[in-house]
Amino acid sequence: MGLLFPSIFPQEFKTENGTVHLYFEATAVILTLVLFGQYLEARAHKKTNGAIKELLKLAPSEAVKVSENGEEIVIPIDDIKVGDLLRIKPGDKIPVDGMVKEGNSSVDESMITGEAMPVDKNIGDMVSCGTVNGNRSFVMEAQKVGADTLLSQIIRMVNEAASSKAPIQKITDKVSRYFVPIIVGVSFITFILWAIFGPEPKLVYAFVNAIAVLIIACPCALGLATPVSVMVGMGKGAKNGILIKDAKALETMNKVSVLVVDKTGTLTMGKPSVEYIYGLKDNKEEEILQKIASLNQYSEHPLAEAVMNYALEKKTGVLEAKDFEAKAGKGVTGKVNGNEIRFGNDKLMVDLNANISNDLQETVGLEQSLGKTVSYVSEDGIVIGYVVISDSVKDSSEIAVRKMEEKGIRTFMLTGDNFNTAKAVADRLGIKEFKAECLPEDKLNIIKELQAKGEIVAMAGDGINDSPALAQADVGIAMGNGTDVAIESSDITLLKGNLEGILKAKKLSFETMKNIKQNLFFAFVYNTLGVPLAAGALFPFFGILLSPMIAAVAMSFSSVSVISNSLRLRKIKLS
Repeated sequence: MGLLFPSIFPQEFKTENGTVHLYFEATAVILTLVLFGQYLEARAHKKTNGAIKELLKLAPSEAVKVSENGEEIVIPIDDIKVGDLLRIKPGDKIPVDGMVKEGNSSVDESMITGEAMPVDKNIGDMVSCGTVNGNRSFVMEAQKVGADTLLSQIIRMVNEAASSKAPIQKITDKVSRYFVPIIVGVSFITFILWAIFGPEPKLVYAFVNAIAVLIIACPCALGLATPVSVMVGMGKGAKNGILIKDAKALETMNKVSVLVVDKTGTLTMGKPSVEYIYGLKDNKEEEILQKIASLNQYSEHPLAEAVMNYALEKKTGVLEAKDFEAKAGKGVTGKVNGNEIRFGNDKLMVDLNANISNDLQETVGLEQSLGKTVSYVSEDGIVIGYVVISDSVKDSSEIAVRKMEEKGIRTFMLTGDNFNTAKAVADRLGIKEFKAECLPEDKLNIIKELQAKGEIVAMAGDGINDSPALAQADVGIAMGNGTDVAIESSDITLLKGNLEGILKAKKLSFETMKNIKQNLFFAFVYNTLGVPLAAGALFPFFGILLSPMIAAVAMSFSSVSVISNSLRLRKIKLS
């Protein structure tokens, strides 16, 4: 305007020769500073979604397919179909989710679970896309490919969560809605005051200071304060095996006062395992184990699976068994080495007229009162020992419950199991509040009652029966080894499947919220201090004015400082 239409400007803007001052160099500097600030901002912002990019790099681009005639062919990962057999060589990244069909190895799952210790994989075990094979080769069957793999689901959940808004963002949005009109008003008032009370040339001072106010008050930092922290926090959680579906769950987790937990599969392993075998008289544990393992190799009952797993763990070989028969609700019978072997409850022993002494009944009754299952073993009609089977408590549960109590979080256990079993687990873990024999609606109603008392409730579970309670809780937490329904009903999924992940999620929530508040502080402080300076508040006292160029630097620096502060979340320790 000054170059093309100089006549429209007041005399104050003109030189002695009647020309208008042209600030091309100032314009160039301001634009350069603004663009440089945006470049720094974009560069810093690029780092915030680094976790997602790292996750994308986990999946290999090719895989080795084993054809029907045994030939091995290298194919693109997109060509893998469900049911294909894939050869996983030492050091290879696993291309899709599936099951080990041949061979065994150890797999580094740290990129998904956050745990550094490699996990042994044998025939029948599941492996996940993106994890890294150890030093042995094995063949796997593809079961989930493309968007159905665990890695793809993680990436999708992180992306969706990063774009969601935390409740605290509503405060920022509300402030921003009024912020722009207020700043425009302040700029206008600055112009009027300088035009009336300022020194000559008044209009020049008024115009420059009004523009400085508009430049320094650009609300970029205010808009970035929450979403950037949320994005970095989500990525940090994903790299540590904590998948958070939305920003609301991330914020609410920091306020949780009561943790409601399901027992089976959450506090315990979720499947029966042999605790120990006791042999009467001269009968040794190893001999009894071989006899009942030989018998149970033909059974599909969960207790039989527990016995077989225990035999595998003890490296106990099995013998041929004949005349195998399963007695519904009682146990199994058969012949091993020509001897009649019976494995089952007291009803089976009564049917066979096997004598159970009063002392033995008392000992077994004590174990049963602790919620354990006890099966007798008899040989040729004589009881030779018993096997104690229980759903063992996860090693991490006791530590996690204690730490949560120290942080002021009450733990409330709900289970559909019987009272004795529930009490035994509660006593073992130091849980003071529990309820047994709960139906799904009972769990739901208990959570509603706690919420009615003002408690912020997190619910951790893994089964279909937990899904109503997970959906009702303020924060639903699903174990990664649980059912799909439970995972879909939850707000947070713990891939490792133990309660220590809840402590990590709470720490992540606390650190993220603290980071957001720091960002908001930076954004507001810049504007609180910068706007009066740009308006000329120091001029009457010190003769200092803030150049629009300096205002551009301050505006850019405010956004960069907010993003840089958010990036600190990547370095926090959750354990």
